[in-house]
Amino acid sequence: MTISCLALACSPRKNGNTAILAKRALDACAAAGCTTDYLYLAGYNYRPCQACGGCNKTGRCVIDDDARVIYEKILAADRLIVAAPIFSMGICAQAKMLIDRAQQFWATKYLLKRNVITGNNRTPRKGIFISCAGTTLPGVFTGAQRVVQYFFKMLEVELLAQLCFDGVDDKGDILKHQHALEQAAAYGRMLAAGRPRMQ
Repeated sequence: MTISCLALACSPRKNGNTAILAKRALDACAAAGCTTDYLYLAGYNYRPCQACGGCNKTGRCVIDDDARVIYEKILAADRLIVAAPIFSMGICAQAKMLIDRAQQFWATKYLLKRNVITGNNRTPRKGIFISCAGTTLPGVFTGAQRVVQYFFKMLEVELLAQLCFDGVDDKGDILKHQHALEQAAAYGRMLAAGRPRMQ
């Protein structure tokens, strides 16, 4: 069975540093035989969680917007790449809005006591988080990493790695960091192979 991989490019800046890394990882997945899909979040129209509690009864968000389309793609994918930059010491708003809408999966797991992913033939889901920050302040990635850990847990995706690169600010700066490009490709190949996390 062919493995499918979805990359979420969360930055509002199209073809920015995190997007470049996501594409590098996704290209490696494709070269290894995966079917791939690249989703630019800023091209979709969705709202933040309204804290209405509507998902508590059904396990699905009651807001009818593009987040439904995005989550259909996420739930269908075997592999997930989330690429989001740091804004104001946290994950960018486009990613945070979508992640907050994962409250529906929290409700599914902990209120309704059901699995988010159903079906006996699904391969175990795996993914990586990619981020860049302009600053080199200590702890700049800590908040975003915790949010992403929650997100992957709610989606029943094993988080293999968090590839975070500081001091990368201007558009295209990441192209000066060959090790970052190589790491993204290496983890793309790992996602395709379904291997355990790197040591």
